[in-house]
Amino acid sequence: MAIEISVIIPVYRSSGHLKELYLKLIKSLSQIDKSFEILFIEDCGGDSSWAILEEISRNDMRVTSIRLSKNFGQHAATMCGIEHAKGKWIVTIDDDLEQNPEDIPLLYKECIKGYDLVYGVFNERTHSLWRNLTSDLARKLFTKAIPSLNYDYTSFRMIKSHIAKALLKFDSPYPFIDGYLSWLTNNYSSVIVKHSERGSGNSNYTFTKLMKHTMNIFISFSEIPIKISSWIGIFASGLGLVWLIFILFSKLTGSVTVSGYASIMAAILFFGGVQLIVIGVMGEYISRINFKTSKKPLYLIGQLKTTQEKHD
Repeated sequence: MAIEISVIIPVYRSSGHLKELYLKLIKSLSQIDKSFEILFIEDCGGDSSWAILEEISRNDMRVTSIRLSKNFGQHAATMCGIEHAKGKWIVTIDDDLEQNPEDIPLLYKECIKGYDLVYGVFNERTHSLWRNLTSDLARKLFTKAIPSLNYDYTSFRMIKSHIAKALLKFDSPYPFIDGYLSWLTNNYSSVIVKHSERGSGNSNYTFTKLMKHTMNIFISFSEIPIKISSWIGIFASGLGLVWLIFILFSKLTGSVTVSGYASIMAAILFFGGVQLIVIGVMGEYISRINFKTSKKPLYLIGQLKTTQEKHD
């Protein structure tokens, strides 16, 4: 029987509420269609999540659990799930219960109107103030880097299968699924969903991780950083030329008799700093070229609990 919906859940340190998440998914998906599958991708969080997923997989033929060989990150884990999904529609949802499985039918009703992609968008977020502020700032920056990006993008999405499978054709060590989707289709919509409290534990996202993610997206998906470095170089060159003219004019008019140590050091430090900035930006692009040409896998599966294994 053809599978209507595949649900992909990247799992990272969520042992405290995995069973609750599973039960909510079963209840929600059963309201849409009896032919569904659930794929849990355990991203080596170091807790007891994998043991719980093994138990769930043994008791339910509709569940497949995959454990990656190491921690590759949420986007890589999601791509792994997409590669193994068999459904006509593919849903991605977080493991923390902040995105409600009960809202999946809302996404499905919107998708069958003819959309390739539907996002579950929060009207209000339950995150801390700093998390909301930094997320909003990052979104605004991302829309500058990727003008076609849906401003309301979230990790709670329902995607038509052939669009989701096309994501696998992108070859980048720094995946950004919503950036890819903005290149693949303009036929998307969104529905308002409730943002709930986290099931247990604390968020795994930190300010450092958010900044690293933002930098990776900007450099991988945009020419803006290299253009900014070029303009900084032009500005610094112009400033240096103006400074040179000023020194020569002062020398000819007798305003300056002895060159000052402070002004020379200030000029060296300023222009040296500008050069390091420009070289650093160029180095980021070159390092990404190196990663891509090295053909490193986006992820590697450590353990896989498939339906066939359960039969055996």
